[in-house]
Amino acid sequence: MTETIAHIAIASPVDRLFDYLVPPQMLEYLSPGIRVSVSFGHRTVCGIVVSLSQESSLPLEKLATIQGVLDTEPTIDSAILNLCQWLARYYQAPLGEALMLAVPNKLRTPEPAYTESTFWRIVKTIEIKATKKQQWVLEQLKDGPVSESALTESASKAILKRLETLGVIESFKQITETSSPNIKAVQVQAAPHPLNFAQSQALETIAYDGHRTYLLEGITGSGKTEVYLQSIAEVIKRGKQALVLVPEIGLTPQTLKRFEQRFGQCISLLHSQMTPNQRLQQWQTAKHNAIIIGTRSAIFTPIPKLGLIIVDEEHDASYKQAEGIYYHARDLAIIRASQANIPIILGSATPSLESIFNLEHKDYVHLPLTERATASSLPETRIIEGQDHDISPEIRQAIAGTLDNGYQVLVFINRRGFAPTLLCTQCQWMSECTRCDSRMTLHRNPPKLQCHYCDYQQAPPSQCPQCHSHQLQPMGQGTQKSELMLESEFPHTPVIRIDRDNTRNKGQLDEALNKVNQGEPCILVGTQMLAKGHHFAKVNLVVILGADNGLFSTDFRGSERMGQQLTQVAGRAGRESHHGQVLIQSQFCDHPLLIELTQQGYASFARKLLEARRQSDMPPFTHIAMIRADAKQASICEQFLRAVRAEAESLMPASVHMSYLGPMAQQMGRRNHRYFYYLQIKSHSRQQRQQLLQQLRPFMNRYSRRQGLRWHIDVDPIENS
Repeated sequence: MTETIAHIAIASPVDRLFDYLVPPQMLEYLSPGIRVSVSFGHRTVCGIVVSLSQESSLPLEKLATIQGVLDTEPTIDSAILNLCQWLARYYQAPLGEALMLAVPNKLRTPEPAYTESTFWRIVKTIEIKATKKQQWVLEQLKDGPVSESALTESASKAILKRLETLGVIESFKQITETSSPNIKAVQVQAAPHPLNFAQSQALETIAYDGHRTYLLEGITGSGKTEVYLQSIAEVIKRGKQALVLVPEIGLTPQTLKRFEQRFGQCISLLHSQMTPNQRLQQWQTAKHNAIIIGTRSAIFTPIPKLGLIIVDEEHDASYKQAEGIYYHARDLAIIRASQANIPIILGSATPSLESIFNLEHKDYVHLPLTERATASSLPETRIIEGQDHDISPEIRQAIAGTLDNGYQVLVFINRRGFAPTLLCTQCQWMSECTRCDSRMTLHRNPPKLQCHYCDYQQAPPSQCPQCHSHQLQPMGQGTQKSELMLESEFPHTPVIRIDRDNTRNKGQLDEALNKVNQGEPCILVGTQMLAKGHHFAKVNLVVILGADNGLFSTDFRGSERMGQQLTQVAGRAGRESHHGQVLIQSQFCDHPLLIELTQQGYASFARKLLEARRQSDMPPFTHIAMIRADAKQASICEQFLRAVRAEAESLMPASVHMSYLGPMAQQMGRRNHRYFYYLQIKSHSRQQRQQLLQQLRPFMNRYSRRQGLRWHIDVDPIENS
């Protein structure tokens, strides 16, 4: 008899499948995507069957045998298996690690996904002198098997065992199925909103019977969400499901509320703050819910009748995974839509330069929304000269006037804490982290110095550690300092601060937002948590502090991010009928990028940046990969990356179309006692770059994992250092 071999993916840095023998009794239960328990080294682990065959590269006598089957149906369906295989190839990762991204934590262990229940049935009918309880049991079983749990509600296990001893009944195990294959019926809760001309044009353009990528570029307040809702309604009408990706957990509750108001409870919600049990439950219900809403990893959810994917705020950096496999969820969503032959909508008021580039070079369909959906107009934007450590008198006056008129003010500063650093004015000592190349941020309530990279904390010194002077001065401005200044300036007005420090606990963010949404005059102070997605009906003035940080960034994407952030924050102003105002405080009022953004708008600003990218030969006109390494000694990183560069140049010499940069220390070169370096590979050909990376991986696998060295490949990085 020919042996059957299962080719199994296991979460391991070893980049190959592992072959196991299939016991004959398991063969009928195995198919691609099924989880199995197997021995791996000295452990029993969970593996995923990728394929079955009668061939192995190893002698059969060297193969271990599968220990158990963990699923009754594939945990990974064919669509997700195809997606993960593409991900592993493109992002240069082992398939086993890629597949585990698609499996909830509760299913990554070698434990069955199903439950086995004990049932009892009659074996043969014989005359016995039965007690009343025994007669009751036999009466229950006469029409077929009954679960032990149902029988033991009225009869003890001892009675069942006695009947079994007499040869009348027997027990057996049966798998309890929990999933439903049918999509839940949708009960519309609220009527759709009337559309303006641009929204109607966008909806009429979308085709649902094939794959196209649509870029829904809508200014803030233009009604992108209503286009999402009505396109989803069309998909549901066709008996299909929709997947909606949002960039951050903070946006999921308000998105869920909008969707529930329209579609009721037929929604699965997936994000990282759920418990493992909650996430598994939502992952399972996604098979039969009409709408699935989630953050980055929701792209791996099995959705049997997927008919549409929506990526909200497609430009957001949160879609890029920052550990393990460095995938980009937006780009994976486009691949999944292509493989499923369905449409995908990328929505943003500030599209990424890649998506704007693809309008011309990749046949994306442009859906522009250039007017606000309400009666309000876009806010007036002005640049006000001011220093980083204070709020200018002109802005203070504007805040007072807005509050006097009964409106609200949003003050945006993208720095947590009280001040970015503590300075000794005598000897110029600064509070620096001993573990990282960063300064310690000063916090109040409770008072502490905290590193925002490694989270190291210490009490603020009462005197300078270097010269023992007591002249220690907070430098710069954070949300806590802004809050204190505004409370002092406007003592009769509530000042509501929203940042990561005071919204960690469940319900804190909702409580703060509820206060704002009551509509009473107040000042809202916060970080990028407030930059997008929120609709504050009474905010009439937006003040942006610390706007200069992106103007001189060493990252080639710094200006793009600055423009996106300022535009998104500015969009919170005047979203109802009143006319809004945006004041940007800057020390560089005549900077050409600021002037372009505020006077010509984001679309013109982005196209200027694209031209600069073309001239400097940077993405999206070229294709970059970073090989990043970290170790406790800088020399270990440098030695490794120099060897990798030498190997790369021997495979593909540097030329006009292929270039290498590094090894170089990252901008934050030391974090938590480890040194971080990178080697940049840049090519005009994506295919050539991928081919080189594929050839380099075996070399790096042989060389590394020594002396505490860690490395990873970052394909299409969103940071250039």
